[in-house]
Amino acid sequence: MPNKRVHLDTVVLEAMELLGADERKSFQELADEAFADLLKKHRRPVGLRASLHQSLRRAPANANARKRSP
Repeated sequence: MPNKRVHLDTVVLEAMELLGADERKSFQELADEAFADLLKKHRRPVGLRASLHQSLRRAPANANARKRSP
C-alpha cells in the first residue's frame, strides 16, 4: 500500500490520539473510518465491488419500457 503524508494541526492530532486511546483503535483505523465516511457522504464507491454495484443502480431497471395508457 502506498504511503501518503498529511499535515494535521497539533490540536487535531492530539484529539485523534485521545480518541484512539478511548476507542482502542490505531490512528490508521481512525483514518480509514474517516475516509470511508467521507467517500460515502459524497456517494463515491470504495473498491471494485462497490463500483460495480453503484454502476448498476444508475439506470432504472425499466428505463426503456413504454408506459401503458389505460
